[in-house]
Amino acid sequence: MSIQITYRRTSRLSMRIVKNGDVHVSAPLGTPRDRVMAFIEENRVWIEQARQNTLARQRQRAAFFDQLPLSTRQQADEALRRLKALVEPMVARHAQAMGVQPSIVYYKPTISRWGQCNVKDRSIYFSAYVLLLPEWCVEHIVVHELCHLLEPSHNARFHALMDHFYPSWREARKETRRICQMQEEEEDEDEDDSY
Repeated sequence: MSIQITYRRTSRLSMRIVKNGDVHVSAPLGTPRDRVMAFIEENRVWIEQARQNTLARQRQRAAFFDQLPLSTRQQADEALRRLKALVEPMVARHAQAMGVQPSIVYYKPTISRWGQCNVKDRSIYFSAYVLLLPEWCVEHIVVHELCHLLEPSHNARFHALMDHFYPSWREARKETRRICQMQEEEEDEDEDDSY
C-alpha cells in the first residue's frame, strides 16, 4: 500500500482508496505534513476496512466477468455469433426509430465500458460481456450508444432522448450495476471508497 498526498485548494483533509488499494489524501494548501500524517494515522482502521471493501468488490467484479470465457478462438467465435444475434437486431430497430445510422458496429472484450460511440466516425462498439446481462439491459446500452449519435454528451438533451427512446433506461442501468457490482460510469474510474 502506498500513500499519495496532494495539496490543493480545499477546506479539509480527505482521503480515498483507489482500485489498487493505495491511499490518496487531499490536503489544503499549507497544511503541515505532520498534520497530514496524523490524519492518516487517526483513520488507520477506516483505511484497512476500505481497502478490504475495495478488494472484495474487485473479486466480485472478476467473478462476474469470468462467467464468459473468451480465452480460446472457439469461445471468442461463439461469443461473437451470440453477440451479433442479440445486438444487431436491436441496433437496426432502434437506429431506424431514431433516424440514425452507425457507420460500423463491432465488438471488443472490454470490462471498463459496456459500449462506446465514436461520434466523429459514427462507429459503435459493444463489450462482449453484454452477453452476461438480461436482454432489456443490453437494449438500454444499445439505445444509449445510438443516442450519442444525436447528442455526444450526457447532458439534459441526452437524458431526454433516452427518456423518449427507452423510458425504462434508469431501471435498466440500475439493474446492470446491481448485477455486476460496478461503480457508476460517471464516477472517476479510480475511486472506490472515499472519506
